[in-house]
Amino acid sequence: MSKILIVEDEKKIARIMELEITHAGYEVEVVYNGKEGIEKVKENNFDLLILDIMLPGLDGIEVCNKIRNFSDIPIIMVTAKDSTQDKVNGLDTGADDYITKPFEAEELMARIRAQLRRKKDNEENILKIANLKIDKEKYTVTRAGDNIELTKKEYDLLKYFMENKGIVLSRDQLLEAVWGYDYVGQTNIVDVYIRYLRSKIDDPYEKKLIQTVRGVGYVIRDKENN
Repeated sequence: MSKILIVEDEKKIARIMELEITHAGYEVEVVYNGKEGIEKVKENNFDLLILDIMLPGLDGIEVCNKIRNFSDIPIIMVTAKDSTQDKVNGLDTGADDYITKPFEAEELMARIRAQLRRKKDNEENILKIANLKIDKEKYTVTRAGDNIELTKKEYDLLKYFMENKGIVLSRDQLLEAVWGYDYVGQTNIVDVYIRYLRSKIDDPYEKKLIQTVRGVGYVIRDKENN
């Protein structure tokens, strides 16, 4: 079940949206100010955010901007403002869609479904562990928002690790999967490339993801080896 967060200070409108979205089969949580909305996105694994622009304290534009520093959650902005510039400001800040009050419940639900479909499609191209992410479609690697440049072989090695995260992989498994069963060359090539990979995705960061399991091989996981 998809989880949706509503950030809307007008409680009557928030309640109507909550009832409609819950009736459609989604799990819904509501908060009434931007600061609490930011904290909720940080603390919980929501699938979509419905964000009012006219909020007390931090407005929706500021909230969207701050959330985009740490999350790519789909955001639908909801507001009484309907000028082109207001829409441009919201979308330029990082919102994925924009709906103007008053709106029909059917339109809101259609926009929610569209964003959740897009999120699902995007996730099929994403491999992620902790703050390390591979976008297979764009052929990019990032950690904590930093772009990481990898060679083709380093990328293939990391991709295989992330497709098998939590599984201890032997050198022979890695050699066959990344270099091919008919590879002829240095027998320590796996260890060499593990060092290359660690220097780029682990050494600059506090948490180390690629771990050595003595006598067995290597594993990528988001916790220390016991």
